[in-house]
Amino acid sequence: MATNKTLRRNKIKKGIRRKISGTAEKPRVAIYKSNKAIYAQIINDELGQTLVSASSAEIDKSKNVTISVSKEVGKSLAEKAVANGLKDVIFDRSGYIYHGNIKALAEGAREGGLKF
Repeated sequence: MATNKTLRRNKIKKGIRRKISGTAEKPRVAIYKSNKAIYAQIINDELGQTLVSASSAEIDKSKNVTISVSKEVGKSLAEKAVANGLKDVIFDRSGYIYHGNIKALAEGAREGGLKF
């Protein structure tokens, strides 16, 4: 059963997705976070294709997601994206507040070379 917090986030997420969409020139960076991990992927919505992905499970095997781990996930995502020729992206926070781990991931991606 979904909680009020989850329902609220999904409502915000739908509003965001109505407005933004990833293209081949400017794909979308989608974020998902759970209690154990944080995931990020770069998606071309026109083809419904994931171009690049990164997660905290790849970087740190511990069960806690910290701000430093989130920043490393952002840097890892940016390195993979730049290697694939992607620089300009659209950031989709997926209804999460731009604070803490989400903000750290975005800053790490910017440091790695992504522009959004």
